[in-house]
Amino acid sequence: MRFKKNLLKLISVFCVLLCAFCFSPVYAAAEEYKYVYLGGFPAGFLLNTTSVEVIGICDVMTADGVKSPARESGIATGDVIDKISGIDVKSISDISKIVTSSEKEYEIDILRGNDLLSLKIKPAKDMASGSVRLGVLVKDSVNGIGTVTYIDKVKGKFATLGHPVTDLNGNMMEISGGKVFGCMVYEVKKGVKGNPGELHGVFENGTIIGDSCYNCPCGIYGNLNEDFSTEKLTRIEKGKADDVKIGKACIYSTIYGNTPEKYEISIVKVDKTNKDNRNYVIKIDDDRLLDKSGGIVQGMSGSPIVQNGKLIGAVTHVFVNDPTRGYGISLDKMLGSY
Repeated sequence: MRFKKNLLKLISVFCVLLCAFCFSPVYAAAEEYKYVYLGGFPAGFLLNTTSVEVIGICDVMTADGVKSPARESGIATGDVIDKISGIDVKSISDISKIVTSSEKEYEIDILRGNDLLSLKIKPAKDMASGSVRLGVLVKDSVNGIGTVTYIDKVKGKFATLGHPVTDLNGNMMEISGGKVFGCMVYEVKKGVKGNPGELHGVFENGTIIGDSCYNCPCGIYGNLNEDFSTEKLTRIEKGKADDVKIGKACIYSTIYGNTPEKYEISIVKVDKTNKDNRNYVIKIDDDRLLDKSGGIVQGMSGSPIVQNGKLIGAVTHVFVNDPTRGYGISLDKMLGSY
């Protein structure tokens, strides 16, 4: 009898300890780590780059008439200004800090494709403003729209796109911050064979998703705005690439407005070790999406892929010759990027 009483006491103590562990902050945090919030809604990106690109050549009205220092020096649209007088140029403001005199000739290094050219340029004094100008229109930021894959409230992070933002030569761009805004899709250009479609949207400047931190092979990542609400988002368990099967799945994407919809797809190939992050080949099966967009279009990159109730990755690219098919990146790869 005494043995039974002692055994019952031990069982009771064990149950109390087990309950205490299950409801402890440590266990709760570990449990919460298994989940993220499902994206699928559009985002507007305004990213600060670390390069200054020439997007136009213009004239300068001086006291001696019209001059065009950039054109005379041989600078062309598409050039990237690398250095002026040996000083690195990373932003538009760097140019005005370096170029201070219309009487001085400067050496300007530019990148034209894969070539580095060294040119001479003498600024001209603008008659209206009194400041010196090179006669170039330049930009040090990029913008566009894409799709948020997930929100990680535990870490205060967000992930988008599933692929890097690249320049015209296909090189991954280095960014130095920026903002990611909510976005409203107002039109979709339908994709056809040989001509991918695209989403057209406008930024919702009053809705800031967060600050973009870096651009990497798995997408744009950033810090979540502390005021961003996940109240209307779906909490979902993280899925492993090892558990993904060929067969039915779905994606969440936004073709109009700012609210994502669920669309049926099939996963037709799984390659979890693909070096280009093309871990899945997917096929759009949903007639609604095919009717609206023809399949996968630009701007849908980042659309979350869900199978068996778990987030397993994101849409990244479309097959140019078959917009009903495309690639996806695994969630494992995305999570491993920060």
